[in-house]
Formats: sequence, C-alpha cells, structure tokens
Amino acid sequence: MKIMHEQVSFRGTNSFNIKWDDFPHFTFPWHFHTEYELVYVIKSFGKRFVADHVEDFHDGDLVLLGPNLPHFWKNDEVFFQNDPHYHVNAIVIHFPATFFKDQLENYPEFLPIRDLLSRASRGVSFQKQLANRLGPKLKKLLSTKGLKRTLLLLEILGKMAKTRQYKLLASESYRLNLDNWSTSRLDKIMHIINANYRQAIKLEQIASHIGMNTTAFCRYFKEKTGKSFIEFVNEMRIGYACKLLLEGTQSVSQICFESGFNNLSNFNRCFKKITSLSPVQYRNQFHQAHNHIQSNSPIQ
Repeated sequence: MKIMHEQVSFRGTNSFNIKWDDFPHFTFPWHFHTEYELVYVIKSFGKRFVADHVEDFHDGDLVLLGPNLPHFWKNDEVFFQNDPHYHVNAIVIHFPATFFKDQLENYPEFLPIRDLLSRASRGVSFQKQLANRLGPKLKKLLSTKGLKRTLLLLEILGKMAKTRQYKLLASESYRLNLDNWSTSRLDKIMHIINANYRQAIKLEQIASHIGMNTTAFCRYFKEKTGKSFIEFVNEMRIGYACKLLLEGTQSVSQICFESGFNNLSNFNRCFKKITSLSPVQYRNQFHQAHNHIQSNSPIQ
C-alpha cells in the first residue's frame, strides 16, 4: 500500500496553519507529514485510520497526531451520494515539529505540553467532553490573529496536556524510538523487547539480563506498563502484523510467523482480541476504504 507524503507549507511568517473544512467528505488518502496535526471534527462520521489503529469517529472527534504518523479519515457511504444533509465540518491545525522547541525543552511550565507532544507520536484521541469544552476556543482560533492566536493555541495545548480524558491510538511499536533510549531499567526492557519481539523471547532471559527474578520482573513490568509481559509483547507483534497486512505483499500465514507467532490459530485469536477483526477483515477494510476514497474524490 503506497503512502503519500504530504508537504505542508506555512503561509508568510505564521508559526502554524489553521483551516476550516466544509466539503462533502474527507478527501485525503493514506498519508503522513513531518508536522503535528490537530483535527477537530464538528460534523461528520465514518472510520479513522491512524497507523495500525482503526475505529469509528463521530461529531466531536478530537485527535492530535505526531510527525510522520500515517493517517486518514474515511466517511461512511452516505457521504458519497450527493446528499446535502451529509457533509464535513472540521477544524484542522498543522504546526511544525520545532514549534516552541527551546521552550518545551528548557522551561518547566512547558513540560506538560512537551509530554503531550511525546504522546502524540502514537496519536491521541480525546473524550468528547473535553472536545466540547475546547470547541469554542478552536473556533475562535479561526478569527484570531498574531500573538493572540499563538497564545490561544498554547492555551488549548495546555488544557489537552493536563487532561486524563484521552487514549493513545497506534500500537506500542509505533511509539518506541531506539535512537533515544536511556539507561533506565524500563528503557532497557523496552529496547530488548523491541529488538526481539519478532522471534522467541523468554521472560526469564529478560529478567535475568536486568538483574531481577521473574516474579519481581512481572510485578515491575505490570506496574510500569499496566499490562502483563505477554500482553505487551503480543500487542507489539500484532502492531507489526498490521503494518505487514497494510503493505499487502505477504499471506496471512507468512505474516503470522514473520511477526513472532509460532502457530496460525494463536495469531488469529490474538489479532481478533486486540483489533476486534480477523487479519483478513483488517486488511480488506483498510484497502476498501483507501480505494474508495481515491476513486471518489480528488486529492486537495
């Protein structure tokens, strides 16, 4: 599956872009860009694809995406039947990866926003209650200019940073960055898992490598991640399997073994438990949505 690299340009001396979308249906296909993207859907519904995550979206959908995270929004079929009652209203904001970079790295009052942008590497979806509270401020951004506009965006990001009303979208394997792993115990564990999850990986070996017995390791890992070791590894394997399924170059059986599982029935069972779809349904759903959006609308 080819992915489009969208080139985002910033007009004049603006530090970020904001646009009001009012059209029959979402038009961009599967794509990524090097900028952060904040999408607030005021009116529309369908399916949202972010990396290896797929779920329904509705009015009030609010999502923050990090740089280089593949995504697209696919409207339901009714939006493609020229019915004027069904159309898209949304606010879309792009801002560069260097946005307030020095302040985010050096000033403590920016720490919550820095953490928010770090979480955005997996995509962050916010609960509708928060979206409703932030909606008027996001709409106000459309008419605000200059410094007031930038300060208002920072205020919005600050409120998003402090809420617990969110969930991460892409799987754990999209979040990890081995180029910047530190020497903490948890980072060492993540590094070992990420380097080995596509092959046989034994809990005892990892525990021994970091100087813990298996019981202490399991307790520590669950405390830090909220998941058991097996659950975490399987999620990473399924995340990788999702990538391979979207590429469409291997059979389900080949992907099963390539992603670290040693039998097909266990792979299918884990895949459905995590994604609520079978591997074939997952691939077909993505391809049908992507092909439909390409055949029914031009790229804008």
